[in-house]
Amino acid sequence: MTAIDRCHAKTREWVCEAVRIIEADANRSADTHLLPFPLPPEWNVRLYLKDESTHPTGSLKHRLARSLFLYALCNGWIVEGTPVIEASSGSTAVSEAYFARLLGLPFIAVMPRTTSAGKVELIERQGGRCHFVDEPSQLYVESHRLAAELGGHFMDQFTHAERATDWRGNNNIAESIFEQMALEPHPEPEWIVVGAGTGGTSATIGRYIRYQRQRTRLAVVDPEHSVFFDAWRDSQPELTSCQGSRIEGIGRPRVEPSFVGQVIDRMIKVPDAASLATIRAVEPVLGRRVGGSTGTNLWGAFQIVAELRAADRAGSVVTLLCDGGDRYANTYYDDGWIAAQGLDLAPDKETVERFLSTGEWPA
Repeated sequence: MTAIDRCHAKTREWVCEAVRIIEADANRSADTHLLPFPLPPEWNVRLYLKDESTHPTGSLKHRLARSLFLYALCNGWIVEGTPVIEASSGSTAVSEAYFARLLGLPFIAVMPRTTSAGKVELIERQGGRCHFVDEPSQLYVESHRLAAELGGHFMDQFTHAERATDWRGNNNIAESIFEQMALEPHPEPEWIVVGAGTGGTSATIGRYIRYQRQRTRLAVVDPEHSVFFDAWRDSQPELTSCQGSRIEGIGRPRVEPSFVGQVIDRMIKVPDAASLATIRAVEPVLGRRVGGSTGTNLWGAFQIVAELRAADRAGSVVTLLCDGGDRYANTYYDDGWIAAQGLDLAPDKETVERFLSTGEWPA
């Protein structure tokens, strides 16, 4: 056997072991809970939260990171010692740092300098390193540069999210939702409501709904300064923005390759003040804090629940609890930070509280 053959055999052995390690980690992990949101039973509309905060790394992005690593390993892009680089505002990087540590690989997160200190700490706790950029538009360029300089692999979640996950099943989030809904009063949801960061989650759910021949419709909520909503509404995928999203994990200044608008039935634009007012309004209801992207999801879900009620239609709505609020103690739950952003949460908080007591939504 030549030296090249031996090297190839060793590489394949390492990759096989890496895949086993990731699959074993998944095998040790239970599925996430589907929690009923406490709405009055006489409304005849049920709302459920898929609680993705219970993953080992605390967010929805754990699923994505696992899929991206398996995809890269099986494509031959990652081998023993490969530095892994990702452009991420936080949660994806936290999860990818976790999997990189499992495999003994160096990990670098390229992220906006404005990313919350809590997420930076979580990445570093997992053994990752944070590399900051001042302009969100430089995330991709800098990630490619680092990968070339270090001989590493740029994971590129924004390109590969929609293809790394098996949308037909294999315990993806859509399959999990429908299995957990099976014994509920309205097992086939009228709507599933999600946000879009990479677009991978909405693509997976939208495809799965069609593949399973469900009547469920998919709504995607989009925060301020993100171009997804306008690009989808106006069929202009080339749209860009020079601003990043304040709601970490969702919203993008460009339409990412993983965003598949054709599987989306409806989009709802959500002001940042509304997202943050919502998480504060629901904290006493849930008995816990949730992140800003969950607030965006709930603002859209509440609006849809109110519309179903107004139409006298019974049914169910499902959305995602993307991560916990402890990561945002110094931002979304800090009154000083809110004031510095020039946001007034009071009117939108009143809208949510009125909905929770009456089931009505402003026209």
